[in-house]
Amino acid sequence: MKKRILVVGGVAGGASAAARVRRIDEHAEIIMFDKGPHVSFSNCSLPYYLSGVVENSESLVLMNPETFKKRYNIEARVNSEVIKINREEKTITIQDLATEKFYEEAYDKLILSPGAAPIRPNKIEGINNPNVFTVRNVVDIQQLNGYIKEKSIKDVAVIGGGFIGVEVAENLRLANYNVSLVEFADQIMTPFDYDMAQILHKEMIDHRVNLIVNDGLAKIGEGFIETQSGKKIAAQAVILAIGVKPETQLAEKAGLEIGETGAIKVNANYVTSDSDIYAVGDAIEVFHRLISKPTRLTLAGPAQKQARAVADHIYGTPSRNLGVIGSSSIHLFDLNAASTGLNIRTAEAAGFSYDSVYVIPGDKVGLMPNSNVMHFKLVYEIPTGRILGAQAIGKGNVDKRIDVIATMITMNGTLEDLKDLELTYSPMLGTAKDVVNHAALVALNQLYGRYSEVKVSQVRELVENNAFIIDAREQNEYQAGHLKTAINIPLSEFRNRLDEIPKDKPVYIHCRSGQRSYNMVIALRNLGYTTVFNISGSYLGINLYEYFNDLVTGREKIVTEYNFK
Repeated sequence: MKKRILVVGGVAGGASAAARVRRIDEHAEIIMFDKGPHVSFSNCSLPYYLSGVVENSESLVLMNPETFKKRYNIEARVNSEVIKINREEKTITIQDLATEKFYEEAYDKLILSPGAAPIRPNKIEGINNPNVFTVRNVVDIQQLNGYIKEKSIKDVAVIGGGFIGVEVAENLRLANYNVSLVEFADQIMTPFDYDMAQILHKEMIDHRVNLIVNDGLAKIGEGFIETQSGKKIAAQAVILAIGVKPETQLAEKAGLEIGETGAIKVNANYVTSDSDIYAVGDAIEVFHRLISKPTRLTLAGPAQKQARAVADHIYGTPSRNLGVIGSSSIHLFDLNAASTGLNIRTAEAAGFSYDSVYVIPGDKVGLMPNSNVMHFKLVYEIPTGRILGAQAIGKGNVDKRIDVIATMITMNGTLEDLKDLELTYSPMLGTAKDVVNHAALVALNQLYGRYSEVKVSQVRELVENNAFIIDAREQNEYQAGHLKTAINIPLSEFRNRLDEIPKDKPVYIHCRSGQRSYNMVIALRNLGYTTVFNISGSYLGINLYEYFNDLVTGREKIVTEYNFK
């Protein structure tokens, strides 16, 4: 008997599910509904239209209804809003937004992919002004771009420092607008730990984005916004990117169960509390495999996997549901950034016994063109060494390294596994001891007690308390900028200057990126020093960690000169 399958919503979840159903069953009747004018578009690419990286907004539309029909024999109805699910009758009620007429369609199986809507807090004065925009679909980005060009706007404020906010701010800045980004939290991009986020903060202010953190939007006025701290910022257009809320109204009205996170509750096969109704994408609650709790994850990759699993389950093919770990990446001006799994904040909140290492090796052999440092942070469980997460930022292939860690997490990998992982090597592409192998070795030394370090976040306190700090760089490097209380004892000289290094108090050592200071730490331990620590991140990491806060607070620097080379 021919199946009749209806899909509510398109893009990554709904459109992928419909296409997979067709690949399984050539005879099924498949109808897809979307209340907007486009059923399949690249929502992750929307911000790039603002800068001209995507030249034509129509390029964002991946497939129109005519193409769906010709290629897949799928009927895609746009401008069609599903307003009700009639579970007993197994029908849905649709309003044709062009004619305003209502009609019903019957289903054997129903797939919900309504997505998530941008949050717009109505309590904020001016929030519904005509110059206030959100970015969810092609129409949104067309309207925003048309408005700022038509009005010859120069000053734009972006509210929210997540993926959409950061990408919109970057692309507006590339288009030469004056851009302010306001974030309520103390950092942008919360998948990254606070220390790693400082690298992104510097990148934004280096490209003349007016970055304001630890402050929220209080008011939208005529040509300006006002923050909760009272700052008044010029802005003739405002983009809200403060988060999204799952579109659950349709499911709730139908009596489907909503999970503890406020999203639609589904089982391992993405079946809702009604056995004939499935749900996928940004509207559903998923299982986080590391913290063993429900969560929400608004990413296209997981949505596509869910869509495939749903189509398979409809036709009796089981799918393994491993849960999610939250792997993501972003490009920001000259940097790439990626993360996976838990950071130290989420690991602590979940009750893990954990530690982390932060290393800054080269992303390829140093004498090769375009060789750069890569900032890499690895989070692991104590005492098992199980890998919990990682973050990487640099000009090179950070996504490659994070993809390796994501694979290790999925396979319950440990530091020992990562240390021994055999990866490809070419001087033009990487190093013989890859970044991830390097991080695993440092972490194992720390886990097994062969080596101790202090985090970059602790250095200011050490300087202010006049701790004994050795700068292991050469004299010319030291003179170009150093910690104000550090003593210069280069690695090349320290064995002849042991009388200057005390054994009766803690000794903290740094170099530029941590390698020379690591060698000095190990040598001193072998020489009988028991309280000697490497400073994680070393001078480069210290400068990056301190710079943004020094700049915005005007506090006293702990370095004589910043040096980011």
